[in-house]
Amino acid sequence: MTIEHVARRVWDETPAEELGVAPAAVRTMLAMAAARGAAAQLVVLRHGDVLIDRSFGAPPDVPFLLFSAGKPLIAVLVHQLAEQGLLRLDAPLSAYWPGFEANHKQDITVRQVLQHRSGLPYVKSLYRDALLAPDWHRSVRALAAARPHHAPGRLPAYHTLSYGFLLGELIQRVTGRSLRDVLHEGIRQPLGLRDTHLNAPPRRIPMRGAPSGGPRALQWAANRRVTRDAVIPAATISSTARDLAVFYQSLLDSRLLAADAVAEACAPSTSGEKDLILGNRIRWSAGFQLGGHENDPLRPRPMGRRSSRRAFGHNGSNACLGWADPSRGLVMVYLTNRLEGSPEGSPYQCELSDTLLAGVRE
Repeated sequence: MTIEHVARRVWDETPAEELGVAPAAVRTMLAMAAARGAAAQLVVLRHGDVLIDRSFGAPPDVPFLLFSAGKPLIAVLVHQLAEQGLLRLDAPLSAYWPGFEANHKQDITVRQVLQHRSGLPYVKSLYRDALLAPDWHRSVRALAAARPHHAPGRLPAYHTLSYGFLLGELIQRVTGRSLRDVLHEGIRQPLGLRDTHLNAPPRRIPMRGAPSGGPRALQWAANRRVTRDAVIPAATISSTARDLAVFYQSLLDSRLLAADAVAEACAPSTSGEKDLILGNRIRWSAGFQLGGHENDPLRPRPMGRRSSRRAFGHNGSNACLGWADPSRGLVMVYLTNRLEGSPEGSPYQCELSDTLLAGVRE
């Protein structure tokens, strides 16, 4: 099945054997999702054909909050603008955002923001950024006035919330249009993504903590109306597993970006450094987390310990996950409303991804 069929919502599952996947792997994944007792959506594509399209306690067309799993959509919009010649990735952000150069930020480039290497992972603290986040203008002004915490380009430091405001404001200044309109014209409309939104639509799945309690502060914040109604591009994009799977398949098929632009977006930007915010050795690129590992093969990672170094995607607060592997022709998306207290590299996401990868015949 081609991506055009998928975009038109043809979601009939193809038998696993026909797609070169062990049926036992599919059965195990479905049993894992059902046994977890949380609302969830699980979609797996192989070479564009639907291997799995299942929902658990939630309709397939009701969006989940993606948290950071929505960051790649914003990154792709920036790469589209670069492809169109409207910006240069290695140009200073201040070339498009007059005044941003204040307090020694004149050397921060667009690419460094995409790679989480701008030196500006937050303004003064992540807690303060979270308080400001529902107010776009205050968040943007605070970043424009901020001083980098370390030299741009030196080390990766995860831009939890600043990522979306820095890139979102860049997009708006370059295009002269709202981020909502650019997202619609650049991604939603061409792919037919009816259930993807910059913030929470009226129909949405509320977040719940794990039986052990989970991160209560994050659960409270995620379910607040002021948060769900706000445009916080690095955290509040909502989507369904089907829509996010179409997004990743379109990148494999070079529909949203040309093949060389996808390759640039997925080129590794780290070489074993530990992320200063997350504390792990994340394989970053200019918009994605990458598969494979850096000197710690046993650590659980969302795309699986078996993941190819060519795989690319993003985890979202250990609740949501989307990734694509061009070497295997795979796309996997798992969205849930269950918030865990575990750190980045959720063992559950790792096990789910590895179950699929173990069942794929190369």
